[in-house]
Amino acid sequence: MRTLIFLILLTTLLASTLLAKENTKVVTLEKGDLSVAVQVNGKLFTNYVYADPKRIKPILYPVIGPNGVPMTRSYPIEEAAPGEAKDHPHHASLWYTHGEVNGISFWHVGKNTGKIVHEKFLKLEDNLILTRNKWMGPKGKIICRDERTLTFSAEGADRAIDVSIKLIADNGDVVFGDTKEGSMGIRSNPVLRLKGEVAKGKAINNEGIGGKAIWGKRAAWVSYWAPFEESVTGFSIFDHPTNLRHPTWWHARDYGLVAANPFGIHNFERKPKGTGDLKILDGSDITFRYRFLFHEGDAKAAKIAERYDKWSQKK
Repeated sequence: MRTLIFLILLTTLLASTLLAKENTKVVTLEKGDLSVAVQVNGKLFTNYVYADPKRIKPILYPVIGPNGVPMTRSYPIEEAAPGEAKDHPHHASLWYTHGEVNGISFWHVGKNTGKIVHEKFLKLEDNLILTRNKWMGPKGKIICRDERTLTFSAEGADRAIDVSIKLIADNGDVVFGDTKEGSMGIRSNPVLRLKGEVAKGKAINNEGIGGKAIWGKRAAWVSYWAPFEESVTGFSIFDHPTNLRHPTWWHARDYGLVAANPFGIHNFERKPKGTGDLKILDGSDITFRYRFLFHEGDAKAAKIAERYDKWSQKK
């Protein structure tokens, strides 16, 4: 009898070990001349594109979600996929920047705009990328710098990117101006749009506001999803409680742009221009933290509220 019980326990232990091994997601980084490939169990999750001369800022592209679904649009990095609009060439996959920094737009592409240039890797190991970047005006003057930490993880089919952006005023005072054109953004796969040729998307925020009404509202998180061939797939963006002016406002358009923006109060709430200005004094810095979660199911099925609560408690 003891032998039988021992064999049952051993079999259970082996089965649990094999299941745990199967569910363990190994994240690896491979640095190239222009980008760092981020893989999960040998399959591409995303590329951190840090030195593409055609880009005015570092971006993440492509971003592959559950069941191999591309989470961002192809344009302008590649030719537009079916159903994609060839608009807003500055909406390049997934990025951080802002539309008014000491009066210069780092959001747009064109004459007299700024660019964010990779300076160096501070850390590149395991599942973490830490870089330093300089924000340069159209005449080459350094306006400020940032240090950004990207941490990649996986749970089952779901994938996550934790982003920490430290804005550093190391070349004089810096004002992040009051404009809707910012800041932590993504331009989604067109199927996830709320309107358009192939759009099937739906959206909600933690306040229960849905659809295009999310634009300009404050919320701790927003969630988007749509049916694809394999299953319903979506993405959610979390704003950390330690962030300035949490819960943030959302520059979330029905054509696929979704951006957390704590600066654009003038546009979002029709208050006097400058209400949302943030001055970072010379020698000072400020940090913002976000999570992008790419998940199976809609906001309810993916338990976004519960997952946000757990993530938000991290210091």
